[in-house]
Amino acid sequence: MVELGHYVLYVRRMEPMVRFYRDVIGLQVAGTTFGGRATALTGGRTHHELLLLEVGDAPGPPHGRRVGLYHTGWCIGQNDEALRQALERCRAADVNIVGMSDHGVSHSLYVHDPDGNEVELYVDVPEYDWASNDDWLAHPVRPLNLDA
Repeated sequence: MVELGHYVLYVRRMEPMVRFYRDVIGLQVAGTTFGGRATALTGGRTHHELLLLEVGDAPGPPHGRRVGLYHTGWCIGQNDEALRQALERCRAADVNIVGMSDHGVSHSLYVHDPDGNEVELYVDVPEYDWASNDDWLAHPVRPLNLDA
């Protein structure tokens, strides 16, 4: 089996990024090193799924059509109630919300972290058997209303 182990982000300032990934996304701080300039965070599956490295003032990610990372996705629960709670946390923290989508196989909330990286918070649709049904690839993306 192959699975994504972790990814690493260069960040301007550590504190707002840790606050976002801990308080909004729900990760736990696994540890810090290099005088607080590196922080490892985990969702509990492994030692760390995200490593933040503070580099100071530098250009952020480019927006629009480009080559490179589009967004990262975090499965944050089992149902839409988990997404509603995440939406409340995002609004309370004044997080930039860029979209909400029904992908058929999953429901998603898209936000920007403090450095402008796009982050998808999602839940799988429990009734959808993606392992034996690949028609989700052609499912039209529909708007999702979490306020209902």
